Amino acid sequence: MKPRSITGQFARPLSTVRNALLAGVIASALAGCGGGGGPATGTVSASLTDAPACGYDHVFVTVAKVGINSNLDGSGAWNDITLATPKKIDLLNLTNGALESLGQTALPAGTYQQLRLVLTPNVNGAATFNNSVVPTGQTAEVELKTPSAAQSGIKVNTRAPFTVQPGTLVDLVLDFNACKSIVTTGRSKGGSTNSASGYLLKPVVTAVTEVVSGAIDGYVDTADATTTTNGVTTPGAMVFAEQNGVVIRATVADSTGHFVLSPLEQSSGAGNYDVVIANTGKATDIVTGVTVTAKTTTTLSSAASPFTLLASTTGTVSGTVNPAANASLDALQTINGLNYVITDTNADSSTGGYSFTLAVAPPQIGPFTTPPITLAPVAAAAGKYTISATSATGSTSSSPATVTSGGTTTVDFATLQ
Repeated sequence: MKPRSITGQFARPLSTVRNALLAGVIASALAGCGGGGGPATGTVSASLTDAPACGYDHVFVTVAKVGINSNLDGSGAWNDITLATPKKIDLLNLTNGALESLGQTALPAGTYQQLRLVLTPNVNGAATFNNSVVPTGQTAEVELKTPSAAQSGIKVNTRAPFTVQPGTLVDLVLDFNACKSIVTTGRSKGGSTNSASGYLLKPVVTAVTEVVSGAIDGYVDTADATTTTNGVTTPGAMVFAEQNGVVIRATVADSTGHFVLSPLEQSSGAGNYDVVIANTGKATDIVTGVTVTAKTTTTLSSAASPFTLLASTTGTVSGTVNPAANASLDALQTINGLNYVITDTNADSSTGGYSFTLAVAPPQIGPFTTPPITLAPVAAAAGKYTISATSATGSTSSSPATVTSGGTTTVDFATLQ
């Protein structure tokens, strides 16, 4: 099955046959009415999409079903989209708006507030893994240990309830954020992902309805389509759609420099977005106030006139977090009083270790307008970062960090709970 892009394909008639890739997007199709005086019903079709993973060539999960519930607390009856055969999906094939179908089911008309994604667990002693990763630079699959919730259902975060009306079609998109969902264990302070002794799934999955969503796309220079570190070539520029310093959607530029951020809730309901483009050894580009309109694509740049990230020396920020916090970390820069996430990672579950490689050169920033968009450097932000740590329980702590060329700055969060 070939992946497809959802760009420009947000509205489809109920009879449309959908042959999409499982890439972090869930589509809900609602159609038809019950006969013989029965309740009005619709049909829900599910798909998956993904944000890029950090330090992995493959991230495999095996999906068994999707549960849908009308109650926010998950009480009452669940309506399931059950796959005839559980499907093993490489999440990293689902970037830039690619989708894979998970099937469909009939639903009574009404409002739904709870979604759960159910995975098939690994089997002890089996020759192959249902859930696994391939760290960058390796070829063999390594077991990805899943929490018990993966079998009972991973909670999917939604901004608001969605409504199924009789005889209508509603699309839901599930984004399985592989980068934020994988935690290493036994990784040394500052070590790469392939130095870990194990890998755990800490699932981060969000959903949005396609009917109120659109896309942002653009190009970076082909020089930023890949990154080579210590002789290992990986996908290049990371692209984030953010609001108030929180990453809403992320992707990575493809081999041509093209990127697509999709689906994104329309600005009329969710507000505008800031687009952050970052790559190792390059200054960061930031476009502010990008508008998104439902069922359309907002273009930031073209292949003929791409964003060109400026070369920069780098420094390292590393440290440890209280391992019991099970923390995630962001490296942010503050410009005109507003925060922008430049990159993120998870602390190791056993050592608490983490590491960022960050640009010394100043970020470039400019407001969204008809392309080409003009960006200007912000000298005051050169090498200036804030490292923010968030525990699994939601506690936060942050500390400033100044990055110097070739230098290492240590920031620890020993007391984070």
